[in-house]
Amino acid sequence: MSLTKEQVFEQAKQQKTWAGHLIADSNISQNTIDNRTPIDDSIIGKIAAGTAQDVDAAVKVARAGFESGAWRRMTPAERKTIMQRWAALMQAHLEELAALDCIDAGKPITECLNTDMPATIETFEWYAEAADKVFGKIAPTGLGMIVQEPIGVVGTVLPWNFPAQMYAWKVAPALITGNSVIVKPAELTSLSAYRMTELAYEAGVPKDALQMVCGLGEAVGAALGQHMDVDMVSFTGSTEVGRLFLEYAAKSNLKEIVLECGGKSPQIVFDDALLNDDTIDNILSAAFWNMSENCSCGSRLLVHSSQKQELLDKLKAGLKNWKVGSPYDPDTAIGPMIEKAHFDKVTHYLEVAKQEGATLVVGGNIHNTLGSGWYIEPTIFDHVSADMMLFQEEVFGPLLAVTTFESEDEAIKMANDTQYGLAASFYTQNIHRAYRVATAIRAGTVSINGFSEGDITTPFGGYKQSGFGGRDNGLEALAQYTQTKTIWLAN
Repeated sequence: MSLTKEQVFEQAKQQKTWAGHLIADSNISQNTIDNRTPIDDSIIGKIAAGTAQDVDAAVKVARAGFESGAWRRMTPAERKTIMQRWAALMQAHLEELAALDCIDAGKPITECLNTDMPATIETFEWYAEAADKVFGKIAPTGLGMIVQEPIGVVGTVLPWNFPAQMYAWKVAPALITGNSVIVKPAELTSLSAYRMTELAYEAGVPKDALQMVCGLGEAVGAALGQHMDVDMVSFTGSTEVGRLFLEYAAKSNLKEIVLECGGKSPQIVFDDALLNDDTIDNILSAAFWNMSENCSCGSRLLVHSSQKQELLDKLKAGLKNWKVGSPYDPDTAIGPMIEKAHFDKVTHYLEVAKQEGATLVVGGNIHNTLGSGWYIEPTIFDHVSADMMLFQEEVFGPLLAVTTFESEDEAIKMANDTQYGLAASFYTQNIHRAYRVATAIRAGTVSINGFSEGDITTPFGGYKQSGFGGRDNGLEALAQYTQTKTIWLAN
């Protein structure tokens, strides 16, 4: 399935100009900020600029709705039916939602249509099915019941790199467990969240169970983090902002905080790895998928010295299929950076890598005559040492750092030589090595002979400064949105 530029705009024309608050309270601010598309830096409309007062209005509605129990006290099967209707509506509006993320985030339309939106819908379907299949426990004495209850009012603060999919990762499990949810989308990418929330209401989700407050992080996100009547916040974004949410919780009501933050994920190619087409495709996807604006991006390539030259030659050949161009073009693999400030950050790392002595293997060009000019070619640097910025710091742009090693122990040590621990992948034909390395790498997801973040059935999150407090996806995600209660029946 592919759309022309005209079809993209046709699908999105009803929503692309506006993303406002969806608060079940009419007393809200009317301030707005311009919404620009990174495709050509043009203004495509406005989004609401929320305030602490808007957050407070939403929290009051959410708390009242939670206490009344209209959503919370529904049977799991009833919530399941509504969620299934919602998923069906999203399926019916798939092209429209894909177009919104394409326009808003500058994501290639092919990715939005074939990857992001199907995964988003699958997440809602999967959690809907889980609703009436998760049970409590009975203590061995027969007198104690151990039950899970919804935690209450939940704030979800979303990133801009996967707008629809991250909405699903947080909203679906939070809602299906009976909570009242307030969504704060990234100010750079609010459109699909707005439309999906509208579809939720159409499906039958009560407005007091799901609300959305748009605006800047320092206004809306901070207000959610500091609010005394928000029970927990689930945040995906930078480690820097994640630290702030821990501070907000400490200074307010000690609300629960779940963080999924940055990454500097290694890809390891051992001396016995097969350098076939699948391996090359997986390494390139790990490094450059979604313009490398991906927390689990495999931005460090650790390769045994005996394999390096052949691997680099094949990676260079493989990059010929990674077209840099307009996200409206179905053949485009690399679109623009999300905004000018982020583009400047990535180009800074590009220049620093050269200054620190890394060797440019391929790429490095800026397509400054294309659209906004924020288009950066997939770029590979060799001879990157562990003390270089490109080895240690998260770039969130299409720069791959190549470092050689001589032994398994050296590879593991380099893989773990980072403050992050979100994901890793490695390639080997030795099953014993596969087990040793998978257990030695300190990361939340480790892939063997391929790049993967798992799927909806497997928990996603990180070690060290990549994560804190819980996991997205899988049944494990339900735990962060519930409280464990023991009900003890006395003799």
